Amino acid sequence: MTEPLKLAIAGLGTVGAGIVKIVQTHGDLLEARAGRPIAITAISARSRSKDRGVDLSGYAWEDDPVALARRDDVDVVIEVMGGEDGPAKACVETALGNGKHVVTANKALLAMHGQELAELAEANKAALRYEAAVAGGIPIVKALTEGLAANGIERVMGVMNGTCNYILTVMEDTGADYADVLKDAQELGYAEADPATDVGGFDAAHKLSLLAATAFGTRVDFAGVKIEGIERISLTDIEDAADMGYRIKLLGVARMNEDGLEQRMQPCLVPADSPLGQLEGVSNMVVVEGDFVGQTVYQGPGAGEGPTASAVMGDVMDIARGLVIPAFGAPAKSLVQAPRSTKGADAEYYLRFSLADQAGVLARVATILGEHGISINRMRQYGHADKMAPVLIVTHKVARTRLDGALAEIAGEDVSLAAPVAIRIETV
Repeated sequence: MTEPLKLAIAGLGTVGAGIVKIVQTHGDLLEARAGRPIAITAISARSRSKDRGVDLSGYAWEDDPVALARRDDVDVVIEVMGGEDGPAKACVETALGNGKHVVTANKALLAMHGQELAELAEANKAALRYEAAVAGGIPIVKALTEGLAANGIERVMGVMNGTCNYILTVMEDTGADYADVLKDAQELGYAEADPATDVGGFDAAHKLSLLAATAFGTRVDFAGVKIEGIERISLTDIEDAADMGYRIKLLGVARMNEDGLEQRMQPCLVPADSPLGQLEGVSNMVVVEGDFVGQTVYQGPGAGEGPTASAVMGDVMDIARGLVIPAFGAPAKSLVQAPRSTKGADAEYYLRFSLADQAGVLARVATILGEHGISINRMRQYGHADKMAPVLIVTHKVARTRLDGALAEIAGEDVSLAAPVAIRIETV
C-alpha cells in the first residue's frame, strides 16, 4: 500500500474544522485522486475541550503549534490560526525548517513575511502553498502559477473582499446608508465587530500583494499597496454612478508600468454590464489579463468554511501528487524588488462637486480643469438644494497627480461648499 500523506492542522476554527470534515467525508475520493491515502495525524488549537462539530478523538493533540510542526509523523503542516506573527509564524518557520510542507490560509503572514518564508521553503525542499489565502475558493494562485504560466501578465484586478462587496451591493439595492448596512453585515457575521481591516481595504490589500508578486515575478511588497477603503463612499455616489451606467466596487489592481509596479486597493467605478459590475453579494472575482491568452475571469465564494477548506485541500492534493513548485511561481531568490510606480496608469475619473448656486460657478470649475489639462467627457447637474448645486463630471483619461492639483485648487475656491469627490473609473 502506498504510504499516506500525513497532515497536521494548526488551528481548529471554522476553516480547520472544515478541513477535518473534508478528510473524514471524502477519504476514498481523496485517495483515488491523489494516488495515496490522505490522513490527519495530529492537531493543535487553543482549547482542547471546545465542541467543533467533528470527531477529533483519533488524532494526537499538541497544545503548542510549534511542537506540532516538529512531529516526526507529519508530512504537511496546515496553518489556519491566523496572525502575521506570533504562534502562526513560529509554526510555519519550524515546519519549513524541518523540511515539512506547509499549506496556509494566512494572507497577513505571507504579505509581511512571504519572501523569507519562500526562501526557507526552497532551502529545505519543501512546498509553501497558500491558495486559501487569496479569494477563498477561487483557484487563482494555481491559475497564475500553472494555467497561465506561459503568459506575460499585463494586469491583475478584482474584488477580493466579500464584506465590502456585500455592503456596496446592499446600499445600491436598498438605498440604505453605509452605517446601517455595516451594522446589518456585522449581525449576519459578514463583518467583524471591528470591521476596519475589511472596510478599510487592508484585508484585500494583503491578497493583492500576493497576487502581484506571483503575476509579475516580484517580491511581496504589501507596503507598496496604495490603500483606500469604502468608508467615504456615500449613497449619493452609488446612485449617481448607477445613473451613468457604473457600479462602485472596492477594486484591487496590479500592473507593471514603465516606472515600476503599481498596486492599488481603492473604490473604483466599473461598467455595470461588465463581469465585475455584475458581481453581487459576498462573492469575489479576479480578472487576469495575459499577453497571449487575453482576459480570463474567475468568480466564486471568497470566504467561509467550505470554500476556504476546499482551497486548502486543493494544495494538499498537489503535494500528495508530488507537485512541489516555488511559492510565487518562480525561485524565491530570482524574485526582484520592483520599484514602486509613482505615476500609475492614466484613467477616467468620476468627480462630484458641491458648488454654490451662482452664475459662472460651473464655468470657473471647467476653466480650472482645463488649465490643468483635464478634458471633460460628460457632465450632469442635479436638483439644487439650500443654494447648493451638485455637479457630476466624468473626465477623459488623466494622470492622478494632475487631477489632484486641479481638485486642490477647486476646493480652495469660495464657491466650493464641500471637498470634491474623485473616484477612478477602471477599464474592464
